[in-house]
Parts: sequence; C-alpha cells; structure tokens
Amino acid sequence: MSLFERDEAMASLEGLLANAVMGKGRVALVGGAVATGKSELLHDFAEQAIELGTLAITATGSYAERDLPLGVIGQLIQDAPLVAQERERAMALLDEGTRTVMSSDPRAETLEQVDAQIVHALCTILLELSERYPLMIVVDDVHHADRASLLCLAYLSRRVRFARIVAVFSHSDHGRSTETFFQTELLRQPHCRRIQLAPLSRAGVMSLVAERVGREEAERFSEDWYALSGGNPLLAGALVDDYQDALRSAGEEPPREFVVGDRYGQAVLSCLHRGEPQMLQVARGLAVLGEPDLLARLLGVGPMIVTQALHSLTVAGLLVQGRFRHEAARTAVLAEVDAQEWMELHHRAAELAYDAGASTTTVADHLLQASRVDAPWVVSVLEDAARNALREGCVESAVAYLRLAWRECADEQQRMKIITMLVRAEWRINPGAPAGHLAELADAMQRGHLRGSDAVVLARALLWHGRFEDARDVLEHLNGAGDDMDPETMTELVIARPWLRSTHPPFLTHLRQTTGEGRAAIVSVAANRRLDAALALADVLARGPREEVVNAVERILRGCRLDEMSMDTVESALLALTYAGRPDKAAPWCDLFTMEATSRHAPSRQARLAAIRAEIAIRQGDMPGAEHHALLALDIVPPSSWGVAVGGPLSSLVLSSTAMGKYDAVHGQLDHPVPDAMFQTRYGLHYLHARGRYSLATDHPALALRDFQLCGELMGRWDLDVPGLVAWRTDAAEACLRLGRPEQARHLLDEQIRRCGPAMPRVHGIAVRLLAATGEVGHRPALLRQAAELLQASGDRYELARALFDLVEAYYALGEYRRAGTIAGRAHAAAQECHAEPLARALSRDGDSGGSGISTVTAPTRVLSDAERRVAVLAAAGYTNREIAGKLYITISTVEQHLTRTYRKLNITRRADLPSSLELGGSATA
Repeated sequence: MSLFERDEAMASLEGLLANAVMGKGRVALVGGAVATGKSELLHDFAEQAIELGTLAITATGSYAERDLPLGVIGQLIQDAPLVAQERERAMALLDEGTRTVMSSDPRAETLEQVDAQIVHALCTILLELSERYPLMIVVDDVHHADRASLLCLAYLSRRVRFARIVAVFSHSDHGRSTETFFQTELLRQPHCRRIQLAPLSRAGVMSLVAERVGREEAERFSEDWYALSGGNPLLAGALVDDYQDALRSAGEEPPREFVVGDRYGQAVLSCLHRGEPQMLQVARGLAVLGEPDLLARLLGVGPMIVTQALHSLTVAGLLVQGRFRHEAARTAVLAEVDAQEWMELHHRAAELAYDAGASTTTVADHLLQASRVDAPWVVSVLEDAARNALREGCVESAVAYLRLAWRECADEQQRMKIITMLVRAEWRINPGAPAGHLAELADAMQRGHLRGSDAVVLARALLWHGRFEDARDVLEHLNGAGDDMDPETMTELVIARPWLRSTHPPFLTHLRQTTGEGRAAIVSVAANRRLDAALALADVLARGPREEVVNAVERILRGCRLDEMSMDTVESALLALTYAGRPDKAAPWCDLFTMEATSRHAPSRQARLAAIRAEIAIRQGDMPGAEHHALLALDIVPPSSWGVAVGGPLSSLVLSSTAMGKYDAVHGQLDHPVPDAMFQTRYGLHYLHARGRYSLATDHPALALRDFQLCGELMGRWDLDVPGLVAWRTDAAEACLRLGRPEQARHLLDEQIRRCGPAMPRVHGIAVRLLAATGEVGHRPALLRQAAELLQASGDRYELARALFDLVEAYYALGEYRRAGTIAGRAHAAAQECHAEPLARALSRDGDSGGSGISTVTAPTRVLSDAERRVAVLAAAGYTNREIAGKLYITISTVEQHLTRTYRKLNITRRADLPSSLELGGSATA
C-alpha cells in the first residue's frame, strides 16, 4: 500500500474526477490516521469539483448517529438537487427503509434488515441524477456510517463504473470491525482506488509552520515542531497557535523557549474524540499509569484491544515509544476524566503497581488520587515514599504522603511516629504549619505513645513556638527515661544540649547531662556533623572566636548538603562563623546553601538562610543587603510562623532600616507583636539590641540604655557575654555619652576593649571610636584613625563610615578644615555605599554629593547632627531652653546636651556666638 502526501493525493483524485466526467465512474477510499487531513482533503476536492462544473453532494458519518438507519444515505438525498417528484419518492423510500430496519431483528445480517428493492431504488435516484450532471459523492468518516447506509453505498459503488460519478469515502485506519465488509466490497472493484494519507514529513511540518510564522521563526525550533506533532497537521497547527499566543503575550518578542500551551492539549483531545472509543479509553489509562505495561489489567480489556489502540495513538502522532509526546497532552487527557472515574482508575493502578513491585513513590502517587484502598500495605508504602521524597527534596509530596498515612493508620503509636515525621516535613515548608499537631503529640507522650527521638522533635517544636511549659514537661519526661534509651534518642539528646546552650539557654538545666557514652552512641556521619556544628557555636558563644574552631566549622560545611537533617548543621556552622567575626567566610557559604535550598523547593530553609544572611550583611555594613534578606525571610515565612525565632530577621530589618534612616518603617516593624517567650532566647538578645539602636537614633538614649543593659544582663546570666554575639557595651556606652555620662561610657568601653581579642577588629574598632568621644578633642583624631583602620580590616562599611564621620567632626573642632574636607569625601562615599542616609545628609546638607562632600553651608556648621541643628537654629533665634524643649517635644536636659555638643563642635563658648547662617537641614521634628 502506497502512502501519499497531500498534494499527491489531490492529484490522484483529480485524475479520478476527469475519468468520471467522461463516463468512466470511479471510487476512492481515502484512509489515514486521525487528524491527518482527510476531511480537509475531501472538502478541497469537492470545492475544486464544483469549480469544474461537477455537482457535489456530501455526507458525514458520526459516532453518535451510527445506529440511525439510513442516516448517511439520507444526508446525500437531502443534499441532492432533486425535483419535487423525485424528492417525494426518495423520502418515502427512506421512511420505508427505516421502518424495515427498526422492525427487524438487530442480530440479523444487514442484507436481511434492508429490503433489496429499497436499496436499489435509492441508488437508482442518484444514478439517474448523474445522467443530468457529472456527480461527485463525498462521505467523510464513512467508518461511522450506519450499517444500512454502508450497504447502499457498497451497492452504489458497484454500479458507478459506467456512470458519470466519482464517489470518495474517507475512513479512519482505526475504524470499527463492522466497516470491514464495506472496505472489502469496494477494494475488490477494479474501478476503486485506495489513497492512504501519510503523516506530514519533517519537511512538511516545517512548510506548514513556515507559512504561518515565517521561515526564520520556524527554523529556531525546527526539532520541536516535528517532535511534538509527530507529523499530525492538527497538532502542528495547534503548536503554531500556542507560539503565536506567546508572541502576543510577550509584545511580539520571540519566545526564548519553545511554547506548548492549551491549544496543543485541546488538539490532542480533538484527535482522541475523533477516533474510536477504545483510543480515548486507553489514552486515559495511559495518562494515569504513565506507561503501557499494565494497561490491559487497569482497564479490564483484552491485550489485543490495548495493543491496537496504542498503535492507533502512535500512528496518529499522539504517542512515541508508548508515552505522550509532551506532558501537556497527558494533562489535557486527565483533565477530562470525571472525579469518580479518576479515583477508580488510580485505585486499580495503586493495587496493580504494588503487585508488580513498582517503587513506593509510584504506588503512593496513585494512592493520593485514589478512592480509599483498604490494604495492609498502604501505610508502610506511604511512609517509605515520604522518606524517599524527603531525601530527594520533594517536601510537598512527602507531606501529602504522610497526611494520607496518618489518616489511614489505625495503630496509635504508629500514628504518632507518622505525625512526628509530618512535623519535620511541614517544618521545611513553613515552621508554623506543624503547630496544629503539637497538642496531639503532647497528649500522646503523656499516654506513653510518644517516646525517644520523637519526643525530642516535639520539644524543639514547642520551644520554637514559645510553648515553654509544655517543652519543659517533654524534657523532664525524657529525663525520666534514664540511660535506657535507644541510640537514636541518645543521639538527639547529646546534640540537644549544645543547641539549647546556644539558642534557649534557660532550658539547659531541664535536660539532664548524658553519660560519657552519649557521644559514642552517635555512629552516623551526619549526626556527628550536627553535634560538631552545635558544639562549635556553643564554644564561640561561651569563649569567643578561636582559629581552630573556625577551621573546624569550615571543614563541616565542606561536607554538608541540605538533606533531611542537615539544616541544623548548616545553621549552627554559619552562625559560628558569623559570631566568630568571620562574616566574610560565612557569606559565600550561606549563598551556596541558599541556592541549594531554592533548587530543593524548601521554603523554610530558604527563609532561615535568608535570616542568617541578613545577620551577616549587618556585620559587613551592607545595610541594603541586610534589609533585602530580612524582608525575604519574613516574606517566605510570615512572622506568625517564625515563633520565637522572629527576633532574628526582625532585628536585622530594624538595624538596617535604622542605619538607612527609615525611621517610620522601623516604628511599624517594632509595633509588630512578638512573643514574650522570645526574650528567653538568643533571638531576644538581638531584638533588644536592635530596638535600642532605634531608640538611640531617634534621640531616646535613656530607653536605649535600658534595652542595652537588659541585653547585657541576660547575656551574663546565660554565660553568652561575648562581643561577637551582641556588643552591648559599646551601644550602652554611646547611650551614656548621649546622656552626659562620659565616665560610665569610658568604663564600659574599657571593659569591651579588654574582651576583644585580635579576632574581633569590628567590635574593637567601634569601641575605640566611641572611646575617642570621651576624651579631649585634641586626642580624638589618633583614636579615630585607629578605629577606622580596625573597621576597614573588619569589612564593616557602615561602622567605617561612622568612624570617618567622627574623624571629620574632630578635625573641624580643631579647625583643621582641609583635613576634614579630605576625610569627608571618603566618609560620604562610605555612607552612600551602605545607604546610610542620615550620615550622608550630615556630610552633605544640600544633597550635593560631588567633590569632597562639603556643602554650601558654612563649613563649621555642617558638622552638626539634625537634632543639634534644630536646637541650635532656635537658640540662635533667641528661644530659651524651655521654649526650645516645648517646641521640639524634648526635655530641657536634652536641649542642654545638644547645645553643649554644638558649642564644642563649632569651637564657641556661648549662645551669642551661634552663627546667624544656621539653617534647618532636616525634619522639624525631634
């Protein structure tokens, strides 16, 4: 059998038409797969025949009308231009034939159902019509014609050989068996020609596409057009439609990737609905299973039916190697399946996959979509699939498996293990999600259904959510277990001690000390890394930075991946580097693990890493970066789900926003409620520090000092008083200076410097900068230069800008304006780099950042802060201290302090010497 391209097929039909016009009737049987262009070919041929003066009458078979007697013949009669008498006779024959068929035994042969005289009479009407006009009879989808019509068409075809008739019938290669006799009858006639349409070749597809989108665009995705259409013209046209839709959506900019959209899926469904019902049935089964191996058993049909349907689907271009050519095709097929059939198919698929030894993931995926499967293996399959999913980073799938396992499990103790796994899995998406399970787990523990390492997981979850009383009960329950613990529980308890020491110090006393065998019980490499990282962080927070600890932490990080349990390892190691004064080492590691968390679709880990990255950025003086990462952390996981840990990203956000002068934003951030329990954790220390910095920046030094002192008190009580965590003494000293307590400030700073070793240049530099403010003006430049050198070495650009600003002030106070101008340019650049707007404004009052940063205001007056300038302007205008206090809503004492600093900076001794050129450079509010 020869395969014809479309143009060849049209030429062949034209030859048949030419013969028919000359009285040599011909019959053509046009075959081909679904949607290969048969209908379009017949339509175009009919149009051409009409143009040549031939009368064309047409009919179309329909699956829905295949049991309507003489339906197709009736369409032809209706389409024929008969005179009234002929039409009346034809309609009478159709009515009589229909009654005969309807009254006959449906099991009888077709010939017995239809009176031969009626068949002869109906065909004679069409033969007589051809004597008046050359006649073209076209029947599309003849495989869907009713049996009586097929008998008439076969009868007619035998008699057209010497009539001016060309009869063209299209049929699908996947037609029903009842049509076989029709094909056999036609093909044994010498005047019948078989035309088999082939799918489009690669060149044919490219030609079709190029006609619509142009040759250049067609060649951009030359492989995709053919690979996804399989030569099916309908599918190829749908791909072009999707491409053009994408072009319109992108503003006519060519898509960078090949686009497969809804039009393609709709075309796939159109092909399936044009074929036999078995094609659609098998396609749906294949969409559910994903592979053809168990299709016959899934659908409850014979293997031969499945084989034939798969062949038909492949020939039609829908499948390749037993699979859909694109996921969009599978999705479209599944979307049409109703809910009940969907569940039943997946139910049978789950049982078949399990019996066939398929992976637990495959079986579990079917179980998720199935109606309830009552089998003893269901829960264990779901648990195993969840563990595999967690190892692969497919957290959402793991959560779905565990939720179903929890619902299906009848054993109480097993249910609690499943819930514990579920808590761990949900935690990786959103730490707030497991909160609903905690009460059930706590109750199960009291009843003895939750033990060992599962209880440790519960304790950590309770601590995160600030439920400290419940957490204390769990820890005491664990203490009651004595030394008779399984290795996994012992491992978790050993790791819990340094973790509590670093994060929840008050609770360390509620967890008993494990015996010396505790560490020996840890055999897992990953668990040993978790312990080493937790111990390193605890060591840094207790003893300060040590080079051997930093090296050990880097070795730990080199061996880490973000698998199921390693986030704690990564978090502890990154914080150990950060608090050891090595944000430069922590930053690239943090960025690397963030990329991995993103690729694994683990939102909770992304958020926790973003919070750590914000802390790192603060210590590098990267205020825009800190703000970005803190906001990202709070966006990925909402504040309500952070529990007590919200103090981490929120503190970084407050610190960065304060440094950048976004005081209104900070006010809103601090108005956000935080758990009281947070202040019993490390996160509370960061929050107190950040709140104090904001109070200091907004001229509330007394409030700031209170927060700094409380922070220091807690750090001392918990034995975490190291400068790398929170350098509370330097901030308290700054508050004391604002309050006019230089001796107290000097004492705090001396103690801070004593605690700073060579590994802490950042805190050392900040302390030296503030120490300069406690001494004589003439001694300040030397100390400030030292501070700038330390801060330059530490990499903190913001604190460097502050040190340079103070150096500018010192030089102005000494009248060394040229030196001041030189340093001001460097200070201004540093302030702009970290977006420290208050510093930048102070260095360039008129906003002109060019040159050295010296503004158009008289040089000596530009060194005043906004608050000092506001007070000085009113004082120069003749207001008393009480009046100034009333206007600016500050205390008289604060007015006096501002004036004292103003006199010192401007090198004057009284109010009358204030320059009249003073102008407000900031807001009018104190």
